[in-house]
Amino acid sequence: MKRTTLTRSRSKPAVFTWGRPLHLKYYMFDWDDNILHMPTRIHLEKKTARGWKPYPVSTAQFARIRRTMKNCRPLNDDWDQAFADFYDVGSRGVDAFLDDTKKALKPIVSGKANGAPSFQKFQNALIEGRLFAIITARSHSAVAIRKGVEYFIRRVLTEGEKQEMLHNLRGYIAYFDGDPSGLSDAKVLSQYLDLCRYRGVTSPEFQELMGRKLGGSESPEEAKQFAIREFVQHALGLVRGKNRPAKISIGFSDDDRKNVESVIEFLQSELGREHPGVKFVVYDTSNARRASGRKIVIERA
Repeated sequence: MKRTTLTRSRSKPAVFTWGRPLHLKYYMFDWDDNILHMPTRIHLEKKTARGWKPYPVSTAQFARIRRTMKNCRPLNDDWDQAFADFYDVGSRGVDAFLDDTKKALKPIVSGKANGAPSFQKFQNALIEGRLFAIITARSHSAVAIRKGVEYFIRRVLTEGEKQEMLHNLRGYIAYFDGDPSGLSDAKVLSQYLDLCRYRGVTSPEFQELMGRKLGGSESPEEAKQFAIREFVQHALGLVRGKNRPAKISIGFSDDDRKNVESVIEFLQSELGREHPGVKFVVYDTSNARRASGRKIVIERA
Protein backbone atom coordinates (compact mmCIF):
# COMPACT_ATOMS: atom_id res chain seq x y z
CA MET A 1 0.00 0.00 0.00
CA LYS A 2 1.32 3.41 -0.91
CA ARG A 3 2.01 5.66 2.08
CA THR A 4 2.18 9.42 2.15
CA THR A 5 4.08 11.76 4.41
CA LEU A 6 2.34 13.67 7.16
CA THR A 7 0.08 16.27 5.55
CA ARG A 8 0.85 19.78 6.64
CA SER A 9 -2.12 21.98 7.42
CA ARG A 10 -3.37 24.50 4.91
CA SER A 11 -5.61 26.29 7.37
CA LYS A 12 -5.78 30.07 7.44
CA PRO A 13 -5.56 32.17 10.61
CA ALA A 14 -8.92 33.02 12.11
CA VAL A 15 -10.00 36.54 11.22
CA PHE A 16 -11.27 38.74 14.03
CA THR A 17 -12.97 41.77 12.54
CA TRP A 18 -14.88 43.98 14.95
CA GLY A 19 -18.41 44.70 13.82
CA ARG A 20 -18.66 41.56 11.68
CA PRO A 21 -20.13 38.24 12.87
CA LEU A 22 -17.49 35.65 13.69
CA HIS A 23 -18.00 32.09 12.49
CA LEU A 24 -17.49 29.88 15.53
CA LYS A 25 -16.83 26.25 14.72
CA TYR A 26 -16.83 23.60 17.42
CA TYR A 27 -15.90 19.97 16.93
CA MET A 28 -16.60 16.63 18.59
CA PHE A 29 -14.37 13.71 17.64
CA ASP A 30 -14.43 10.01 18.27
CA TRP A 31 -10.79 8.91 18.63
CA ASP A 32 -10.21 5.31 17.51
CA ASP A 33 -10.17 4.82 13.72
CA ASN A 34 -11.51 8.35 13.35
CA ILE A 35 -8.44 10.38 14.36
CA LEU A 36 -5.91 7.59 14.90
CA HIS A 37 -5.66 3.87 14.26
CA MET A 38 -4.66 2.85 17.77
CA PRO A 39 -2.80 -0.41 18.49
CA THR A 40 -5.04 -1.23 21.49
CA ARG A 41 -6.82 -4.59 21.24
CA ILE A 42 -10.13 -5.85 22.65
CA HIS A 43 -9.57 -9.30 24.12
CA LEU A 44 -12.27 -11.67 22.88
CA GLU A 45 -12.58 -15.41 22.55
CA LYS A 46 -13.80 -17.23 19.48
CA LYS A 47 -15.70 -20.53 19.55
CA THR A 48 -13.96 -23.36 17.70
CA ALA A 49 -14.44 -27.11 17.45
CA ARG A 50 -11.91 -27.42 20.29
CA GLY A 51 -13.49 -24.81 22.53
CA TRP A 52 -12.95 -21.09 23.13
CA LYS A 53 -9.69 -19.65 21.80
CA PRO A 54 -8.17 -16.16 22.33
CA TYR A 55 -9.29 -13.72 19.64
CA PRO A 56 -7.87 -10.19 20.14
CA VAL A 57 -9.42 -7.68 17.74
CA SER A 58 -8.84 -4.06 16.77
CA THR A 59 -11.41 -1.36 17.44
CA ALA A 60 -12.31 -1.35 13.74
CA GLN A 61 -12.96 -5.09 13.81
CA PHE A 62 -15.00 -4.78 17.00
CA ALA A 63 -17.15 -2.03 15.47
CA ARG A 64 -18.15 -4.50 12.75
CA ILE A 65 -18.93 -7.48 14.98
CA ARG A 66 -20.14 -5.99 18.26
CA ARG A 67 -23.83 -6.08 17.30
CA THR A 68 -23.93 -9.81 16.68
CA MET A 69 -20.81 -11.23 18.38
CA LYS A 70 -21.41 -14.44 16.38
CA ASN A 71 -19.32 -17.25 17.87
CA CYS A 72 -17.49 -14.65 19.97
CA ARG A 73 -17.53 -13.57 23.59
CA PRO A 74 -15.42 -11.37 25.88
CA LEU A 75 -12.35 -12.94 27.45
CA ASN A 76 -13.52 -15.39 30.14
CA ASP A 77 -17.02 -14.02 29.46
CA ASP A 78 -16.05 -10.83 31.28
CA TRP A 79 -16.26 -7.44 29.54
CA ASP A 80 -13.90 -5.84 32.06
CA GLN A 81 -11.20 -8.32 31.05
CA ALA A 82 -11.97 -7.79 27.36
CA PHE A 83 -11.49 -4.04 27.65
CA ALA A 84 -8.67 -4.05 30.23
CA ASP A 85 -6.36 -2.10 27.89
CA PHE A 86 -8.99 0.62 27.49
CA TYR A 87 -9.01 1.48 31.21
CA ASP A 88 -6.49 3.31 33.39
CA VAL A 89 -5.61 0.05 35.12
CA GLY A 90 -2.81 -2.48 34.96
CA SER A 91 0.89 -1.79 34.79
CA ARG A 92 0.54 1.27 32.51
CA GLY A 93 -2.16 2.95 34.60
CA VAL A 94 -3.14 6.45 33.53
CA ASP A 95 -0.46 6.41 30.79
CA ALA A 96 -2.07 3.59 28.78
CA PHE A 97 -3.86 5.98 26.41
CA LEU A 98 -0.75 8.13 26.00
CA ASP A 99 1.44 5.09 25.31
CA ASP A 100 -0.86 3.84 22.56
CA THR A 101 -1.20 7.35 21.10
CA LYS A 102 2.58 7.53 20.84
CA LYS A 103 2.68 4.17 19.07
CA ALA A 104 -0.09 5.20 16.67
CA LEU A 105 1.61 8.50 15.80
CA LYS A 106 5.13 7.15 15.30
CA PRO A 107 4.62 5.74 11.76
CA ILE A 108 2.57 8.80 10.78
CA VAL A 109 5.17 11.42 11.69
CA SER A 110 7.86 9.29 10.01
CA GLY A 111 5.83 9.19 6.79
CA LYS A 112 5.25 5.42 6.83
CA ALA A 113 1.49 5.53 7.52
CA ASN A 114 -1.56 7.77 7.38
CA GLY A 115 -3.87 8.90 10.13
CA ALA A 116 -7.55 7.94 10.28
CA PRO A 117 -10.15 9.94 8.25
CA SER A 118 -10.53 12.84 10.73
CA PHE A 119 -6.81 13.18 11.49
CA GLN A 120 -6.41 16.24 9.28
CA LYS A 121 -9.64 17.82 10.51
CA PHE A 122 -8.51 17.45 14.12
CA GLN A 123 -5.09 18.87 13.25
CA ASN A 124 -6.74 21.88 11.59
CA ALA A 125 -9.15 22.37 14.50
CA LEU A 126 -6.16 22.64 16.83
CA ILE A 127 -4.31 25.08 14.60
CA GLU A 128 -7.42 27.23 14.23
CA GLY A 129 -7.96 27.22 18.00
CA ARG A 130 -11.42 25.66 17.78
CA LEU A 131 -12.97 24.27 20.94
CA PHE A 132 -13.38 20.51 20.70
CA ALA A 133 -14.47 17.45 22.60
CA ILE A 134 -12.97 13.98 22.38
CA ILE A 135 -15.90 11.59 22.85
CA THR A 136 -14.73 7.99 22.88
CA ALA A 137 -16.18 4.69 24.06
CA ARG A 138 -12.94 4.10 25.95
CA SER A 139 -12.84 4.04 29.76
CA HIS A 140 -9.95 6.42 30.30
CA SER A 141 -10.20 9.48 32.51
CA ALA A 142 -10.26 13.01 31.12
CA VAL A 143 -6.70 13.51 32.41
CA ALA A 144 -5.46 10.46 30.51
CA ILE A 145 -7.11 11.51 27.23
CA ARG A 146 -5.85 15.07 27.55
CA LYS A 147 -2.27 13.77 27.85
CA GLY A 148 -2.73 12.10 24.48
CA VAL A 149 -4.02 15.34 22.95
CA GLU A 150 -1.11 17.33 24.37
CA TYR A 151 1.32 14.80 22.88
CA PHE A 152 -0.47 15.08 19.52
CA ILE A 153 0.07 18.85 19.58
CA ARG A 154 3.76 18.51 20.46
CA ARG A 155 4.49 15.78 17.94
CA VAL A 156 2.29 16.61 14.96
CA LEU A 157 2.17 20.40 14.73
CA THR A 158 5.17 22.21 13.29
CA GLU A 159 6.55 25.24 15.12
CA GLY A 160 4.86 27.44 12.55
CA GLU A 161 1.52 25.72 13.10
CA LYS A 162 1.89 26.06 16.85
CA GLN A 163 2.47 29.78 16.44
CA GLU A 164 -0.56 30.01 14.17
CA MET A 165 -2.62 28.22 16.82
CA LEU A 166 -1.43 30.64 19.52
CA HIS A 167 -2.19 33.60 17.24
CA ASN A 168 -5.75 32.35 16.80
CA LEU A 169 -6.21 31.59 20.49
CA ARG A 170 -5.08 35.10 21.41
CA GLY A 171 -7.53 36.44 18.86
CA TYR A 172 -10.40 34.61 20.53
CA ILE A 173 -9.34 35.89 23.94
CA ALA A 174 -9.20 39.45 22.62
CA TYR A 175 -12.62 39.09 20.98
CA PHE A 176 -14.41 37.66 24.01
CA ASP A 177 -12.42 38.46 27.15
CA GLY A 178 -9.99 41.34 26.64
CA ASP A 179 -6.29 41.95 26.14
CA PRO A 180 -4.26 38.68 26.21
CA SER A 181 -0.85 40.35 26.07
CA GLY A 182 -0.13 39.56 29.71
CA LEU A 183 -0.53 35.82 29.15
CA SER A 184 2.38 33.54 28.33
CA ASP A 185 2.10 31.12 25.43
CA ALA A 186 1.96 28.23 27.90
CA LYS A 187 -0.91 29.88 29.77
CA VAL A 188 -2.85 30.57 26.56
CA LEU A 189 -2.53 26.93 25.50
CA SER A 190 -3.42 25.64 28.96
CA GLN A 191 -6.55 27.80 29.16
CA TYR A 192 -7.62 26.59 25.71
CA LEU A 193 -7.22 22.91 26.60
CA ASP A 194 -9.05 23.54 29.88
CA LEU A 195 -12.08 24.69 27.88
CA CYS A 196 -12.11 21.55 25.73
CA ARG A 197 -13.65 18.27 26.87
CA TYR A 198 -12.20 14.75 27.09
CA ARG A 199 -14.84 12.07 27.61
CA GLY A 200 -14.24 8.35 27.92
CA VAL A 201 -17.93 7.51 28.09
CA THR A 202 -17.54 4.08 29.73
CA SER A 203 -15.17 5.34 32.43
CA PRO A 204 -16.17 5.41 36.12
CA GLU A 205 -15.58 9.17 35.98
CA PHE A 206 -18.11 9.63 33.20
CA GLN A 207 -20.60 7.21 34.77
CA GLU A 208 -20.54 9.42 37.85
CA LEU A 209 -21.07 12.50 35.68
CA MET A 210 -24.13 10.86 34.14
CA GLY A 211 -25.40 9.97 37.58
CA ARG A 212 -25.93 6.31 36.86
CA LYS A 213 -24.33 3.11 35.64
CA LEU A 214 -23.95 2.45 31.95
CA GLY A 215 -24.81 -0.74 30.12
CA GLY A 216 -21.19 -1.53 29.27
CA SER A 217 -18.59 -0.91 26.60
CA GLU A 218 -20.68 -2.70 23.98
CA SER A 219 -23.48 -0.05 24.00
CA PRO A 220 -22.03 3.49 24.02
CA GLU A 221 -24.64 5.36 21.96
CA GLU A 222 -26.68 6.78 24.83
CA ALA A 223 -23.57 7.83 26.73
CA LYS A 224 -22.17 9.56 23.64
CA GLN A 225 -25.45 11.48 23.31
CA PHE A 226 -25.07 12.65 26.90
CA ALA A 227 -21.50 13.78 26.17
CA ILE A 228 -22.62 15.58 23.01
CA ARG A 229 -25.37 17.45 24.85
CA GLU A 230 -22.96 18.39 27.62
CA PHE A 231 -20.37 19.78 25.19
CA VAL A 232 -22.94 21.68 23.12
CA GLN A 233 -24.36 23.32 26.24
CA HIS A 234 -20.84 24.10 27.46
CA ALA A 235 -19.72 25.63 24.15
CA LEU A 236 -22.86 27.70 23.65
CA GLY A 237 -22.76 28.82 27.27
CA LEU A 238 -19.34 30.36 26.68
CA VAL A 239 -20.75 32.53 23.89
CA ARG A 240 -24.03 33.60 25.42
CA GLY A 241 -23.95 36.82 27.38
CA LYS A 242 -20.75 38.02 25.69
CA ASN A 243 -22.63 40.38 23.34
CA ARG A 244 -20.47 39.24 20.45
CA PRO A 245 -22.36 38.30 17.25
CA ALA A 246 -21.32 34.94 15.85
CA LYS A 247 -22.45 32.30 13.40
CA ILE A 248 -22.19 28.88 15.06
CA SER A 249 -21.64 25.42 13.63
CA ILE A 250 -20.87 22.23 15.56
CA GLY A 251 -19.42 19.11 13.97
CA PHE A 252 -19.30 15.49 15.10
CA SER A 253 -17.31 12.66 13.49
CA ASP A 254 -17.31 8.93 14.22
CA ASP A 255 -16.29 5.80 12.33
CA ASP A 256 -19.02 3.57 13.85
CA ARG A 257 -22.08 3.71 11.58
CA LYS A 258 -24.46 2.78 14.41
CA ASN A 259 -23.12 5.64 16.51
CA VAL A 260 -23.47 7.98 13.54
CA GLU A 261 -27.09 6.96 12.92
CA SER A 262 -27.88 7.39 16.61
CA VAL A 263 -26.30 10.86 16.70
CA ILE A 264 -28.08 12.01 13.54
CA GLU A 265 -31.43 11.01 15.02
CA PHE A 266 -30.51 12.69 18.32
CA LEU A 267 -29.55 15.94 16.62
CA GLN A 268 -32.64 15.96 14.40
CA SER A 269 -35.15 15.11 17.12
CA GLU A 270 -33.63 16.93 20.11
CA LEU A 271 -30.60 19.20 19.91
CA GLY A 272 -31.50 20.65 16.54
CA ARG A 273 -34.90 21.66 17.93
CA GLU A 274 -33.41 22.98 21.17
CA HIS A 275 -30.85 25.13 19.37
CA PRO A 276 -32.39 26.57 16.18
CA GLY A 277 -29.94 28.61 14.18
CA VAL A 278 -27.02 26.36 15.13
CA LYS A 279 -25.70 24.32 12.22
CA PHE A 280 -24.88 20.72 13.14
CA VAL A 281 -22.67 18.68 10.82
CA VAL A 282 -22.09 14.93 11.17
CA TYR A 283 -19.19 13.18 9.44
CA ASP A 284 -19.61 9.43 8.95
CA THR A 285 -16.08 8.05 8.56
CA SER A 286 -17.08 4.37 8.57
CA ASN A 287 -16.36 3.89 4.85
CA ALA A 288 -12.62 3.65 4.30
CA ARG A 289 -13.11 4.41 0.60
CA ARG A 290 -14.29 7.93 1.46
CA ALA A 291 -11.17 9.81 2.46
CA SER A 292 -12.88 12.43 4.63
CA GLY A 293 -16.19 10.70 5.31
CA ARG A 294 -19.82 11.28 4.42
CA LYS A 295 -21.13 14.70 5.44
CA ILE A 296 -24.65 15.19 6.84
CA VAL A 297 -25.90 18.70 7.65
CA ILE A 298 -28.66 19.31 10.21
CA GLU A 299 -29.80 22.91 10.40
CA ARG A 300 -32.99 24.66 11.54
CA ALA A 301 -33.67 28.31 10.85
